[in-house]
Amino acid sequence: MVTRDVVVIGASAGGIEPLIELVKSLPENFPAYIFIVVHIPPDSPSRLPHIFNRSGVLNAVHPNDGDELERGKIYVAPPDHHLLLEKDHVVVRKGPKENRFRPSIDALFRSAAYVYGSRVIGVVLSGMLNDGTSGLWSIKRMNGIAIIQDPNDADHDSMPVNVLEYVKVDYTVHKQEIGPLLIQLVKEEPLKGSFIDKNEMKLLKMEVMIAVEDNAFEKGILEMGELTTFTCPECHGALIRLFEGNLIRFRCHTGHAYTASALLSGITESVEDALWQAMRGMEEATLLLNKMAEQFVKDGQSTEGEIFKKKADIMADRARVIHESVFSQELLSEDILSKNLKNNGR
Repeated sequence: MVTRDVVVIGASAGGIEPLIELVKSLPENFPAYIFIVVHIPPDSPSRLPHIFNRSGVLNAVHPNDGDELERGKIYVAPPDHHLLLEKDHVVVRKGPKENRFRPSIDALFRSAAYVYGSRVIGVVLSGMLNDGTSGLWSIKRMNGIAIIQDPNDADHDSMPVNVLEYVKVDYTVHKQEIGPLLIQLVKEEPLKGSFIDKNEMKLLKMEVMIAVEDNAFEKGILEMGELTTFTCPECHGALIRLFEGNLIRFRCHTGHAYTASALLSGITESVEDALWQAMRGMEEATLLLNKMAEQFVKDGQSTEGEIFKKKADIMADRARVIHESVFSQELLSEDILSKNLKNNGR
């Protein structure tokens, strides 16, 4: 009998503790495949398989591209690589970032939904922003199961809260209850059929292939959504707008993908970077003008020296204005604005 035997899990800030609780509770004969994405810095080594091996009885690994699937094994996304699924094996690739992350929870969830349909159980744990919402939406559209950590139980509730806003969740549970729930669910026979139409399936397939192979432009991504006036914070490529129920997403012609909140965060960070660069340029120009003024004075050209000194002073004043702008510039996202709203309402 075919069962719900594909478990995909996404976590970010505050997600390690519930993952350890989950892994600890799973038995040696757990009859499903387990795939985990955790947001970690791209340039730091990951000890997650070691932590999970020490915590439970199941074997946890960073898989290699093309590894065959084994039931009862935990596959953990390696740093700076997407973990994706194809029939009977894993795919480990450096595809375009999603929501400014690689590995991406959404990319894993979408690939699982596309390949395994209603056999998939998706789990979103503690984390900031909203990676995982779009992927869990796809899992539900394919008749899979959606589970989130109770936001009141999460160290950072943004990821599960965002899921609740856009996805009809099947289970909202505390971290201690997730493992026992999975043990029960993987015994069940999946539902037949899906809620996805032909165009949605085409887009789902395309987005999975973009994560695997890149080449979004050649695959025709610009034809799949509404062209916007926004540009990608990563590569400055054209962005299209995509809709998943009430959820709005964006993807650029080179492949980077964002929710509206992640795009806002990326744009405001780009503004800060531009301000720092402008301030650096102004200060360098001030230094050079002062040096040139000094040289003119040394050469007995006091009039020219005075002109260059005045220009240096003007440039220094402009640099101070930009300096003030840098330190008043806010990094914004939906999470930050929501928390500010809550704090102001107290």
